[in-house]
Amino acid sequence: MEQRRQMGLAGTIAVVMGESIALGIFLTPAAMAKSLGSPMLLAAVWCGMGLIALCGALCYSELAVRFPHAGGEYVYLREGYGGRVAFLYGWMSAAVMDPGLAAALAMGATPYIFSMMGMSQQVRLWVPALILIALAAINYVGTRLSRRAMATANLLKIGVLLCLVAWAWVSGHSTVANMLPFVQRRAGSEPLFAAIAGATVAAFFSFGGWWEAGKIAGEVRNPRRNLPLAFTCGVLLVTVVYLLVSFAFLSVVPLDRIVSNTAFVAQFGEALFGSLGGRVLSGCVLLSVLGGMMAMTMAAPRVYYAMAKDGAFFSIFGRLHPRFGTPANAVLLQTGLALLVLCFGAFDRILSFIIFSAICFLALSAASLFRLKEPVHRWWYPAAPILFLVGCGVIDLLILMHDPVPALLGLLAVLCGDPVRHFFFSSRAAVTSIPEQNLI
Repeated sequence: MEQRRQMGLAGTIAVVMGESIALGIFLTPAAMAKSLGSPMLLAAVWCGMGLIALCGALCYSELAVRFPHAGGEYVYLREGYGGRVAFLYGWMSAAVMDPGLAAALAMGATPYIFSMMGMSQQVRLWVPALILIALAAINYVGTRLSRRAMATANLLKIGVLLCLVAWAWVSGHSTVANMLPFVQRRAGSEPLFAAIAGATVAAFFSFGGWWEAGKIAGEVRNPRRNLPLAFTCGVLLVTVVYLLVSFAFLSVVPLDRIVSNTAFVAQFGEALFGSLGGRVLSGCVLLSVLGGMMAMTMAAPRVYYAMAKDGAFFSIFGRLHPRFGTPANAVLLQTGLALLVLCFGAFDRILSFIIFSAICFLALSAASLFRLKEPVHRWWYPAAPILFLVGCGVIDLLILMHDPVPALLGLLAVLCGDPVRHFFFSSRAAVTSIPEQNLI
């Protein structure tokens, strides 16, 4: 039984934007603006990171067109470097990164649900688990249902954010004077190099997740047309949304009044909506987080499914549900591990340990363009992959300079996947390359 191509362009764009625009849209701009101390520098960092993300999106769109199958980075790494490197990426995703990120987002959404509805502390403890289980159920019972729910949530999220920007100006709460001087840095800002370095890392993480669309490529209709459009349009739209929202924030709450990330959200909500501001902003944040979680819960299990189809993972996770046509067992695995991480409360540590290695795999995937049998003939090649590799290298270097121990321990955890592969899967793995699609 093979996956059916049911996802159109709008749904694929929603996946690209879904994980990128999550909790960070409400927290990152405030921290970046406070450290940079200049609206112009804030715009420059967002545009620079948008350019790097666009270069990565061009690379991934080429790879997705050539290999329009479930798995995304796992497939690209397998075709570029072989089964060993691909397995290490899959091991990191299945065992550490995806469950940790899902648990962190579920936990991050809980205070906003509490702010909107109010609930006892005892009930609050169960909310993250209920969120994970509900999203798993949606993805278990059908790609069409999960696609519609995910696309609706993420497109609604974009609409809500744009309405916030519009209301800030129409209501008269925004003023250009709050952003002046536009170029000059405010007194008390961080040293320039440290501020730009910190803001660049924050912006990179805020854009993170645009590559998830490659994981569901096996379910996208007309992949030759829809995948490149989804990657490039999705990244461009994310950049525009970040710029608009950031300047809407600063036009309402001046830089010198920003105290902290969480206080800033409250300040912005109160300025726009008065006493109801907290609940309104909580609803916006919750919608953003849930949209990102829906995109991730749909995309992540496709990696385990692709690995199992190759014989590089337990075969039970390579089966599609006979009725729903979804990788149901892979969905259950991802959710079960996320619940386990949630129980141990280790998601913050997991993310700090694994992010360095995740960026390495991101760069390796883009670099696999240089190793394809058929050369790339695009107007942006080789400039785009080179610029993207430089950007990933700078981010990893900044992470190493700031906190090298978690980065190196995380890399060691990834390499532990090698003996796991040798012990469990070396005898059964029969990975064969998929012929590149003649779609160019």
